[in-house]
Amino acid sequence: MPKPRRDKRVKILSHRTPYRGHFKLEVYRLKHKLYRGGWSQRFQREIFERGDAVGILLYDPKRDAIVMVEQFRLAAYLASYNPWQLEVPAGIIDRKSESPADVAKREALEETGIAIAGRPKRAFRVMTTPGGSTETYELFVANVDSNQAKGLHGLAAENEDIKVVVKRVPALMRMLKAGRIPNGPSALALYWFAVHRAKFRR
Repeated sequence: MPKPRRDKRVKILSHRTPYRGHFKLEVYRLKHKLYRGGWSQRFQREIFERGDAVGILLYDPKRDAIVMVEQFRLAAYLASYNPWQLEVPAGIIDRKSESPADVAKREALEETGIAIAGRPKRAFRVMTTPGGSTETYELFVANVDSNQAKGLHGLAAENEDIKVVVKRVPALMRMLKAGRIPNGPSALALYWFAVHRAKFRR
């Protein structure tokens, strides 16, 4: 995690890492300036560290379709959603030598079998859960031939079991409106695309 920008309105009093595994848990004691003036009381916050994520929306303008992936998500199961989530291909930036665009291209190949030629277009970068995690999500978009997307994918070392799913854009929009794509970053990516769809169809 990069060092936070220095801000005189925030004072970090202490910081420790009680858990370090696949993800990390960081514990901070701090205080900050108040809207009404003065400083807040000292308080503690736990921050979930999982790295920064990159997604790539793969659009086929000839078929007006998007290449998605479906895989098991334990958190969705525990939250009483369908554990097999329909998602935009995505992954964590885990190599310092890789740019976000490089990660997007790697994830597209690993999860769908599609090799992206050239540089994908950057769409946006947001925080996924600013109330408890520093994770950011950056989306890229690339035009592809969805006929290249087929089969099962994923890294065995990471227990990934990924199925490629190609869906026409109107069908995906109906699923979104019906609440059948509850994955936040993927839903945001699809809503963003709905606004910019005409440009990519051209």
